[in-house]
Amino acid sequence: MSARRGQLLFEGQDWDFDTIQRIYDSVSRVAEKDLKLDTYPNQIEVITGEQMLDAYSSIGMPLFYKHWSFGKQFVHNELLYRKGVSTLSYEMVINSNPCISYIMEENSATMQTLVIAHAAFGHNHFFKNNYLFKQWTDAEGILDYLEFAKGYVTSCEERYGQAAVERLLDAAHALQRQGVHRSPRRQRLDLKAEERRETERHLNQEQIYNDLWRTLPRPRNSAGPAPIDRRQALLDLPQENILYFLEKTAPRLEPWQREILRIIRLISQYFYPQPQTKVMNEGAATYIHHRIMTALHDRGELSDGAYLEFLHSHTNVVYQPMFDSPHYGGLNPYALGLAVFEDIARICMEPTEEDREWFPDIAGSRDPDEVLKDVWANYRDESFLGQFVSPRLIRKWRMFNLADRVDEPALEVDAIHDERGYRKIRRALARQHDVGWRDPDIQVVDVDLAGDRHLILQHNVVSGVLLAAADADSVLQHLADLWSYDVVLREVDPGSGKVLKEHRASPKHPHSTSASRP
Repeated sequence: MSARRGQLLFEGQDWDFDTIQRIYDSVSRVAEKDLKLDTYPNQIEVITGEQMLDAYSSIGMPLFYKHWSFGKQFVHNELLYRKGVSTLSYEMVINSNPCISYIMEENSATMQTLVIAHAAFGHNHFFKNNYLFKQWTDAEGILDYLEFAKGYVTSCEERYGQAAVERLLDAAHALQRQGVHRSPRRQRLDLKAEERRETERHLNQEQIYNDLWRTLPRPRNSAGPAPIDRRQALLDLPQENILYFLEKTAPRLEPWQREILRIIRLISQYFYPQPQTKVMNEGAATYIHHRIMTALHDRGELSDGAYLEFLHSHTNVVYQPMFDSPHYGGLNPYALGLAVFEDIARICMEPTEEDREWFPDIAGSRDPDEVLKDVWANYRDESFLGQFVSPRLIRKWRMFNLADRVDEPALEVDAIHDERGYRKIRRALARQHDVGWRDPDIQVVDVDLAGDRHLILQHNVVSGVLLAAADADSVLQHLADLWSYDVVLREVDPGSGKVLKEHRASPKHPHSTSASRP
């Protein structure tokens, strides 16, 4: 039921499923033939506002285990929505194969066209081709793995009690930001294989942990504690993935608890690329939907009224308040990403002498689509902004850099949009999106095997910024409950090695498992 050239896809606001099919066919034709996008097969799900709120609460996943925090999130979002304080997203998209796009049934026909272009083709292409998602996620296996995870958690609740499982999930959720491998592993994540191996792990895991803790010094005739380098080699230290360390090493966790920790960390790993590509992902999807909607209008498949409705929504999405506006809340990733991609296209087609000096490899290449697809595939936000923010864009956005030094009473503008400031501003902008700069570097560095088995962690402090004390103590308590012995976290200046602050926590139920059988 594809539309002929010059024939409107729809008239007015209303739509039915035949209309959605016509829209999808036309959008697909532009995306595949004109833009030559490479996407997973699409699955479009039409849902209600309440179902969208439910999707919010379960981080967009169609299958997810139960936890009280998801219900809390649902109630919070629903209250804001009903009172008109906030609106719902027009769409939500899942990085899976097939790629699942949720679209709201309340959307007009124009908005359905927009969100299909944005999610089903813009985000879809980015998910499939960006190197971070290729490296860290398994789009083929995520839906099956989520089904397994939901069933496994439910079976644990039936066998060990809901309270015990909930306590374990609370602790794991508190540590999930520290439950990812940040360096590439030799093996690509394969969630289907992880599911198949669960049964085998369940049978032989006890022996593995006994072998580890058999190395503890005996109380009598001990030759003394093992050297630190031997302990670190034995325990694979230092270790940045705390959930992985607990899963493999915590002495008193039961096999089912280790499996749930594994589930949480694998799901956390699946989401790991998303905060590192927020600007690029949203910017690419926005750039693509603008190209597709404009092409449909040029071909006579969208009316002038529908195109104006699209432009109104598009303009709201990419609105960027200035720093002195009461509405300013930081840089809008949609606006920033779109602006840089449009600037790259301009540099490819109509470069200035300044552009040729700053971007000699792409200036005047006359092939912006291929350049953009290469950028979408091979960069993340930090490297993307550090490489492609041009002096012209810095001037257009009136960017400047503020220095906020602890030992000085006032802020200082130390870079403006001039010849000396361009690179400094660009570096500062890129650093704001550097995961190594944003997320604290906390690692397990040692275990006191010869003494009371307390766990030692180290936070390598950046620019003198310490952890929020209340949050650090709360998370450390969860860690102590999982470890079953005392935990010490030292905040260290990496330059001098000086300990700036120390946090301690003891398990609430020492020398017992963190969950008991009913």
